[in-house]
Amino acid sequence: MADRCLLTIHAHPDDEASKGAPTVARYGREGVRTVLVCATGGEAGDILNPAMERPEVRDRLTEVRAEELAASAAAIGFDEVIMMGYRDSGMPDTRPNRHPDAFANVPFLAAVQRLVGIIRAHRPDVVITYADDQQGYQHPDHLRVHDITLPAFDLAGMAAAFPDAGAPWTPMKLYYSMWSRRRMLATHMKMQELELESPFDERWFSRPSMDHRLTTRIDIHDTFSVRSEALLAHGTQVDPESPFWFGLPDDVAREVYPYEDYILARTRVSTAEPEHDLFAGIS
Repeated sequence: MADRCLLTIHAHPDDEASKGAPTVARYGREGVRTVLVCATGGEAGDILNPAMERPEVRDRLTEVRAEELAASAAAIGFDEVIMMGYRDSGMPDTRPNRHPDAFANVPFLAAVQRLVGIIRAHRPDVVITYADDQQGYQHPDHLRVHDITLPAFDLAGMAAAFPDAGAPWTPMKLYYSMWSRRRMLATHMKMQELELESPFDERWFSRPSMDHRLTTRIDIHDTFSVRSEALLAHGTQVDPESPFWFGLPDDVAREVYPYEDYILARTRVSTAEPEHDLFAGIS
């Protein structure tokens, strides 16, 4: 698969660790060129690990988050990391959300053009982004990542669209990265069996399930531990004592659910579902 390229688009440093890291690691080990696009620097993020709440960290949080991203990307095995350079938008009705340079506030077509240029420059066969239904976490930057990816995927191959953004390139498949209900339920049940504190309470299971839309399941048994390594690289964002991320040891969690799930949102090739390979159908 040496001629293949996988490009995944995320909103902030740490999203690449929590969503699809073992999948990227798997394909990287198989010889696929892997590219991470990160829209913002995560400037508005809170420090979620109490051990990192120190003045020397708080005072240079932007630089620290960049260092964490570099360490995480290295753990995952990304061949290239591209920063789009936008500011973290924060949550609605906050001061960062009103900043004119916030990702959610930049002109929409300018952001689409920037992403089209990246797609044309790196020529991915497969693109991964966030889903259209984000009821569980409506961060403006996550919503904007989804919103710019769809037109960029469609327009990158059209010579008349953004002619100054590089030579046209047509990616073959676009996926939504998902946290499936079946994964959460399997983890929850195992934690109950082991009499461990489960982070998956009724708040999680009251959300509408999207499992009926899943088209693709990727086996990550051999790269499962990459997720934990990448998450731990984000010391300001991830508490190593968190039961949400680390409630089950990797060797147990790997056996409970050694997969990552995706929705095939756009395709220019024919495949049979369920898929077990993001590159299925691409000759």
